[in-house]
Amino acid sequence: MPLSEYEQRVLEQMERQLTSDDPRLANTLTRRGGRHHVRRYVVAGVGAAVGLLLLVVGAASSQAWVGAIGFVVMFAAVAFAFATPRTERTGPQGTVAADGSVRRAPAASKKQGFMSRLEERWDRRRHGDGR
Repeated sequence: MPLSEYEQRVLEQMERQLTSDDPRLANTLTRRGGRHHVRRYVVAGVGAAVGLLLLVVGAASSQAWVGAIGFVVMFAAVAFAFATPRTERTGPQGTVAADGSVRRAPAASKKQGFMSRLEERWDRRRHGDGR
């Protein structure tokens, strides 16, 4: 059964609110899984297998440097598998007001530090701007 016009407006408002409250969660929920994720896991699996093989060969032949290289390769492959690929944010940025209008967030530098982001959030909460 299709949604009524009111239900569609409420759903769109909820989506905008989610995007403004937690853009990372909204991005995760709207991200489409594709072949690039499968390829990433295959490459990481092959790298982990090669690293494990080098580790075993190094231990069996009493050559510690081969085992150390195998461990590093294995660790790098697992880190590559669990690291999130860097993507540009494409969704709406800002906050949704009570009347449903969207206020754009000021353009911030990508290299903004952790402490400055915390200070900015603290200031916004102290001055009553919400999240």
